[in-house]
Amino acid sequence: MIDKSSSTVEEELQKLQKIVIKLRAPDGCPWDQEQTPESLIPYLIEEAYEVVEAIENGSHLELQNELGDLLLHIVMQAQMAEEARKFKLQDAIASINEKLVRRHPHVFGPDNSASKRLEDAKENWEKAKKAEGRKSWVDGVPKNLPGLIRAQRIQEKASTVGFDWNDVLPALEKFHEEVDELVEEWKQGDLERAREEYGDVLFSLVNVARLMKIDSETAMRLAVDKFDARFRALEKVFVDEEKDIETATLEEMDAVWDRIKHKVEYRK
Repeated sequence: MIDKSSSTVEEELQKLQKIVIKLRAPDGCPWDQEQTPESLIPYLIEEAYEVVEAIENGSHLELQNELGDLLLHIVMQAQMAEEARKFKLQDAIASINEKLVRRHPHVFGPDNSASKRLEDAKENWEKAKKAEGRKSWVDGVPKNLPGLIRAQRIQEKASTVGFDWNDVLPALEKFHEEVDELVEEWKQGDLERAREEYGDVLFSLVNVARLMKIDSETAMRLAVDKFDARFRALEKVFVDEEKDIETATLEEMDAVWDRIKHKVEYRK
């Protein structure tokens, strides 16, 4: 780890800006020169997910590095905007500074002794957004977010005006109702309706998780990681026991899967 304790945030940010300007300059890097705001979108998304992975891994050094990579994309986007004479990096920073103060009247307002409950803070945030000119309480959720995240954010916003259950049990009942409707449509052989009902099942399950204080996207990633690890272990068992997984029956694979789930010792 490089020791930067002697430098300030301002100094390091200015240095990064100068590096990006140099990379974009006529005598800079050909790859960086040809990039556009649109061309960097996939890399920006990738870096954001790498930050999430670093947080979940609990690695401070990894998080430090990934936050730096993400900051590069922010500075790069701002630099391209400045080149196009649209705005500068300091404009973006000033914008978020002003927004944070405006949306936290319970902290920065004249009466900062107002309620500091979490729910009050969330309500103040959403009310401030509505006052800024948004037409709907559920505006502001990007459509290209992963489906589970978007579902949860839409539900959270709707709950601001009380469109929500105050208990998990009614949400669970709604989930079972949606499952029954999915089964019925599948039995009828209507694929389009089944697809729609399947979406309703997922949406209602996200609602259950939200009321349980569970983040659906995180839970799904953990479930996928668990399946990935167990399936790789299953493959290894077949290799260790000199068996061909491609010719194995589902029952044979399922038996090994159960051994893996219950952490049984594998013996040839």
